[in-house]
Amino acid sequence: MREYVEVTAIVIKAEPMGEYDKRAVLLTKERGKISAFAKGVRKTNSRLMAAVSPFVFGTFTLYEGKSSYTICEASVSNYFEQLRGDMEAACYGMYFMELCDSCTRENNDEKDILKLLYQSLRALTHDSLPRRLVRCVFEIKLVVLNGEFPGLPEGNFEEATRYALQFVAQAPVSKLYTFTVRDSVLSEMEKLALQYRKNCLPGRFLTLEVLQSL
Repeated sequence: MREYVEVTAIVIKAEPMGEYDKRAVLLTKERGKISAFAKGVRKTNSRLMAAVSPFVFGTFTLYEGKSSYTICEASVSNYFEQLRGDMEAACYGMYFMELCDSCTRENNDEKDILKLLYQSLRALTHDSLPRRLVRCVFEIKLVVLNGEFPGLPEGNFEEATRYALQFVAQAPVSKLYTFTVRDSVLSEMEKLALQYRKNCLPGRFLTLEVLQSL
């Protein structure tokens, strides 16, 4: 008997499989990070064509087989079209998703990381928020949620930098993108975010290399 499950998820990766299919990586509220196949989704008449793409957030109905999932239906809440039409914003978003892909696992409780990713993608669409700041906040909070945060740094940093860092570490995800900082504080936050990421989330991220080349 077939088993169907419904998950709330963001598509963080999608790649062609064969002539008409795709393999998608979903970051879900219910089951952590999972891979799922979408059969026939690359055919022009597929009702799932638009849904099985990076950035898409919504509810997915999956068939759970013995060793894999298959996407059967999708109800999309947000396509993040603003990101698709802006190369820089899209690169930031793809980098965020690649980071999430590297530090999440199947059957782990990844609800907070899913929420962080969703709120961060939304923040990238707001003209009032510098994207450099969104990236800093995302990287630092991801380290915190991943249980790797080493605490406030030692050294000669501005008091405003320490305050901003403490706020990011302690605030609920829904409140993260409610502030801006002056350039000197942002520069210090970037240095700290880089240090935290290299120490706590090591690895080579291809989307970061593309972002840095812009």
